[in-house]
Amino acid sequence: MRYGRGFTLIELLVAMAIVAVIGVIALTGINTAIEQQTIASERAERWREVQLAMRIIVNDLSQVHPRVTRDETGASFMPAFVADPTRQFGLEFSRGGWSNPAAFPRGTVLRVAYDIEEDILVRFHWPVTDRTLATPPVRTELLTGISQMEVQFINDAGESSPDWPPGGFGDPRSIDVPRAVRFLVELDDYGQLWRLIEVSS
Repeated sequence: MRYGRGFTLIELLVAMAIVAVIGVIALTGINTAIEQQTIASERAERWREVQLAMRIIVNDLSQVHPRVTRDETGASFMPAFVADPTRQFGLEFSRGGWSNPAAFPRGTVLRVAYDIEEDILVRFHWPVTDRTLATPPVRTELLTGISQMEVQFINDAGESSPDWPPGGFGDPRSIDVPRAVRFLVELDDYGQLWRLIEVSS
C-alpha cells in the first residue's frame, strides 16, 4: 500500500515565512497609499482654503463703496475707507454689492474689516452699516498659517502708501478711496501670494 506524500515541517515553515513576507510588503504598500491619499487630501483642502480666502478678499476690495458710516457711539463718522495699524481693525471699509434676494429691510452696503490675529487672517462684517455698541461684528477666520501680510494702497496718481488716507486718518467724512490695492500674504506652506485689485469706485 502506498501512502500520499505530505508536506514536511520545514516546507510548511518556509511557506508560512513566504506568506508573512508577502503580507508585510502588501501591508506596507497599503499604508503608504493611505498616507499619500491623506496628504493629498489635506493639501487639496488647504489649497481650497487659500483660494476661497483670496476670492473673498478680491470680491470685497473690488466693490469698495464711498459710503461714510457712523462710529459705534454715533457721535462721529468713519471714512468710507481707512487703513491704520493703530486702530482696532487694520483695514476697514464700506463694500457695495451686498445682494438681498430675500428682500430683507436692509441696504446693499456692507461694512467690512480685516485684521491679523497671531497667524490668522480674520474678516469682520456688520449686519448694519451704521453700527452701535450693541452690534457685534460677525467674525470669520479666512486664512491660517500667515507669517506676513502687506497691503499697499495706490492713488489716482499711481503713488502707493501703506496707510489710507495717506499721511493720517484725515477727514472722518472722507469718501476718498484708493484706485487700487495690492494685497500680499506670505504663508508658511505656499510662500508669497498677492493680488493687485482695482477698486470699483
